Amino acid sequence: MTFQNRMTRAPIPFDPDRGIDARAALPDVTGPLGDLIAGAAGCSPYLFSLMCREAEWISPALNGAPEEALALALDDLKALAPDEMAAGLRRGKRRIALLAGLADLAGVWDLAQVTQALTDLADTAVDRAIRTTVTQEARRGKLPGFARDSEEVTGGMVALAMGKMGAGELNYSSDIDLICLFDESQYEDDSYFDARTSLIRATRRMATLLSEVTGDGYVFRTDLRLRPDPSSTPVCMAMDPAERYYESMGRTWERAAHIKARPAAGDIDAGEAYLERLVPFVWRKHLDFAAIQDAHDIRLKIRAHNGFTGAITLPEHNMKLGRGGIREIEFFTQTRQLIAGGRDRELRGRGTVAMLGELAKKDWIPSETAKILATHYRAHREVEHRLQMISDAQTHTLPKTEKGFQRLANFMGQGDVSVLKREIRERLEEVHDLTESFFAPTQARAAPEVSAEMKNVMAGWPSYPALRSSRAVHIFERLKPEILSRVMASAYPEQTLGQFDGFLAGLPAGVQLFSLFEANPQLIDLILDISSIAPNLAKYLASNAQVFDAVIGGSFFDAWPGLEALQGDLSVLLAGYSDYESQLDAVRRWMKEWHFRIGVHHLRGLISANEAGQQYADLAQAVLAEVWPVVGVEFARKHGTVPGRGGVVLGMGSLGARRLHAASDLDLIVIYDAQDVEESDGRRPLAVRTYFARLTQAFVTALSAPMAEGRLYEVDMRLRPSGRAGPVATNWAAFKSYQLEEAWVWEHLALTRARPVAGNEALAAEFEAFRAEVLGQNGAADRVIPQVAEMRARISVAKTPQGDNDAKIGEGRLQDVELCAQAVALMAGFTGFSVAEQIQAGNLLPAQKQTLMEAGQLMWQLQAAARLLNEGPLNVEDIGVGGVHFLLRETGCESLDDMRNRLAEAANSAQMVIEDLFGQPKEPLDD
Repeated sequence: MTFQNRMTRAPIPFDPDRGIDARAALPDVTGPLGDLIAGAAGCSPYLFSLMCREAEWISPALNGAPEEALALALDDLKALAPDEMAAGLRRGKRRIALLAGLADLAGVWDLAQVTQALTDLADTAVDRAIRTTVTQEARRGKLPGFARDSEEVTGGMVALAMGKMGAGELNYSSDIDLICLFDESQYEDDSYFDARTSLIRATRRMATLLSEVTGDGYVFRTDLRLRPDPSSTPVCMAMDPAERYYESMGRTWERAAHIKARPAAGDIDAGEAYLERLVPFVWRKHLDFAAIQDAHDIRLKIRAHNGFTGAITLPEHNMKLGRGGIREIEFFTQTRQLIAGGRDRELRGRGTVAMLGELAKKDWIPSETAKILATHYRAHREVEHRLQMISDAQTHTLPKTEKGFQRLANFMGQGDVSVLKREIRERLEEVHDLTESFFAPTQARAAPEVSAEMKNVMAGWPSYPALRSSRAVHIFERLKPEILSRVMASAYPEQTLGQFDGFLAGLPAGVQLFSLFEANPQLIDLILDISSIAPNLAKYLASNAQVFDAVIGGSFFDAWPGLEALQGDLSVLLAGYSDYESQLDAVRRWMKEWHFRIGVHHLRGLISANEAGQQYADLAQAVLAEVWPVVGVEFARKHGTVPGRGGVVLGMGSLGARRLHAASDLDLIVIYDAQDVEESDGRRPLAVRTYFARLTQAFVTALSAPMAEGRLYEVDMRLRPSGRAGPVATNWAAFKSYQLEEAWVWEHLALTRARPVAGNEALAAEFEAFRAEVLGQNGAADRVIPQVAEMRARISVAKTPQGDNDAKIGEGRLQDVELCAQAVALMAGFTGFSVAEQIQAGNLLPAQKQTLMEAGQLMWQLQAAARLLNEGPLNVEDIGVGGVHFLLRETGCESLDDMRNRLAEAANSAQMVIEDLFGQPKEPLDD
């Protein structure tokens, strides 16, 4: 469609005589287009001057689509010769500024199209200026490594567009903010300083070429001061010192500035690589609520510096920096991005409106808030453009006089000043109301009265590591009344405060977590619950506070997604990291968040002990299934691709039975099938046995080694053939031979809970079939019963119960019930994995099954709860009232005495059934 066919509006001439003069200057432009010309010129002396100067160009340009005219104008700039660059760039600026202004005024282009056209002009102009000035340096012999007859070159220099130019949101009379850098790796060490000097010279000439006002005008006012420490660094910096600056000294406002940073001109590839290296600086791994206070402080400084205090008054109100203005919306958006963008790559976009929509989509802000702010942002920008179009001034200030407002009303096509003022004021006030409540800390409630004992506890707080910095203290003092109010609302305030004190004492730092609590006060209730019920989990939180990020994510209390969804989620996450160590750190963060989620759900009664056990097992399997190939890829870099079919990881014990508790380690076996391959094919080849042994060791290290993000799991591989004496990875053929000819009964018992959890699917399927065969052939009662009796005797000597509350160790307790379940499953040739399934499959009387099932269930409920509350033996004196209530809820008991009695009765009943099957434990035979 042509320009005229797309018109939806036109300004009203404020100066009708100038509108008439404009029509005369463009006699070929008639009809609605003529009205547009008259209205634009009658409101804007600047646009009138452009019409007069570019009359021959704009008249035919308006006959077609504006996109075609823009493309041709940009092509003209790209074809400019060096000796015509200065005049040519200014001519291009005049034409595109006129075209964009008219398209904006006529409603032919929306805001995004207008600002993108202006940004495209800036990108092209800066790129042409860089290439011209750098090439001049090369042709003068001043740029090392480049011949005097070089074609156009960039010399490794890139201009990062910052602010609105970076986001494709350049306003009508904006200056452009650039950070100019060069890739020093493209130069030899001995030529670094010569290259640096040459590129600094080129940068200065580039800025002059763009910003100098000549008889042809100027291109863009150019600001180079957003670079690191601009008072002491050159206008073009090497990338390495810039990176080191941000890593060691970068501030929150610089992080926010880099959200919109974009390589716009010069060596784009070098710029993209540089920004990728800055990702850890800009985007923190964890939710960064401390950015709210930083952004609020910046807002207050801007207001104080510019005198933007007090109520909103329209005359001379700054539409950009004033209350309710453009910058408020941008700060609101960017701060939310800084908080969450480290965890969510989709929140790292540059565009303000687009990111408001994305934040709403991810439930970081209400959809209605996003809609209102986006609408008002566009309207604010439209007013800003009209103010700037009048005289090509970099202004954001509303008129001082009624006459000025009348011009603006006409320019907006409104005409009615009172309506215009009302609409602008309403938008400013609504933006201010929506954004101020987010940034400005709410007035803290009065602190409640507390007991003398509680005051003594609080007296030690100033000495804690989390309260070392003045900033942490400042935030905590605002937060403390809220914490104490919630403590006093608990059933046992003094004990709750005492447990919270333990959490606070263990915190290594406080700013981030206190900021998180201030922005999300509901988390205070959660940490008080955890502290009062499960001090062990609170202790874990003190050193892993980043797991709270998961709570804020919005889906923390959703239903369990299941193994397949978990594995898919982790797979996508790991695909976003390119290096091995980052992948292992990422999986640790991911696992901790899900592990924490299961614990909280269990504590709050959202899931049962059985569900928690299955979820912990699903989580472990997802980790194993995704870490195994990651380790394999890293290992293959040195030693070649995995020989044959590779390996399969077997989950044994509780993992195989899909029932883990909060502190479970993992029992694993690795089996491999090299399919007659004798050696790997890498640059450092290994014999097959050595290859899989080292691969397995690397896998165990990846799971259990403490890293920056902690460890994943402790791993136990003693259930492999020959135990500690055997190889850590077992050949498939040797494994089969061993199981058929040499394995002990205990090893066949272990096989009843052996389940493939990672690795080659075909080999896993073969293992399953072989396992069924072994279990079907080796369950003769006269073989199993005496050896199980012998095993029980050894266990009774080696392990004694740790008190009356020990659910696991002892005759008739959990370990004994599980051993019995494995034995009856082996004798039945049953291939199921869970304790309940195995008991049901056994050749037992219904009453015996029921006794074992009920005892096993009670023991598991207590064991799962105890391991969530405590690392060591369960001492009910140490877990507090909240912990006791949790134990009683889980076991369905009325009191601790009731729980002990039921535990003892269940154990005695189970012991009687087990001894009916296997006899009483006797002194073990000598080896």
